[in-house]
Amino acid sequence: MSATANEQAMEIVLITGMSGSGKSVALHALEDAGFYCVDNLPPELLLPFVELELKHRAQRLAIAMDVRSATSLPQVPRQLDVLRARGIVVKPLFLDATTDTLVRRYSETRRKHPLSQAAGRALGHSSGQVDLDERRALVEAIELERSLLEALREQAHVIDSSMIRAAQLQSYVKGLVSTPGEQLTLVFESFAFKRGVPTDADFMFDVRMLPNPHYAPALKNLTGQDQPVIDFLGEQADVQRMLRQISRFLDSWLPDLARDNRSYVTVAIGCTGGQHRSVYLVEQLVQRFSAHWATLKRHREMDARTL
Repeated sequence: MSATANEQAMEIVLITGMSGSGKSVALHALEDAGFYCVDNLPPELLLPFVELELKHRAQRLAIAMDVRSATSLPQVPRQLDVLRARGIVVKPLFLDATTDTLVRRYSETRRKHPLSQAAGRALGHSSGQVDLDERRALVEAIELERSLLEALREQAHVIDSSMIRAAQLQSYVKGLVSTPGEQLTLVFESFAFKRGVPTDADFMFDVRMLPNPHYAPALKNLTGQDQPVIDFLGEQADVQRMLRQISRFLDSWLPDLARDNRSYVTVAIGCTGGQHRSVYLVEQLVQRFSAHWATLKRHREMDARTL
């Protein structure tokens, strides 16, 4: 079927991911951004629902699906191909978090995982803790959910919500939907190893061996966005060598990734505190690549303090 002008104008963000990873937060962010949002849509209704909204001349839809539709989730990738063939821009988004993070969130909210076999029994006690048997059952449910959603994760842009606040997640989601859907977007992210490694990175570079401005008293409280730190790191031969090598690596492989129909590629740069070296390198890489690719930047630790 050939695409109509209205179909070409339609944009769909499909939100999937782990239960407790922030799908509701992402959906609210998209509603604020002007999307018509539907939660827990059964996969069988995806194509009929889009047809209905096309008749209503809708242009921006956000649809959330979760593991409660596990038996029909395998058909979603094919449905997305059908929509793309009609000229509709489809942006799959997968929200993830570490198992420990998900266990803690379920313990704090005392909710039952949708795949839990402990029917009718809420997880957690007044102390906010789960006992050993409950934790084991919850971990098993989470790992089962991961396996059921694996195919969707592989075809989506992944955001790891383990170490970020709700306001950060909302900001990241709004940033993603602002990028062109028909071309590859580079996401550069700085982070601190001491707070954990992001699981959403396609490529990760450890820069902790580079000279650290933290040990210069005049630079300690500044960041990689401040001119004195920029000047300091700009004069370090090893820092510039790292910058050149990361740039050459990306220059070499990005065309292949684009030909593979990748929508997003996340490049994570990690240092000890996520304040100086990783921030500086992310800023420099964004400057270098924004002329030829759509780019986004995230500073996980700094964003947590400002959003």
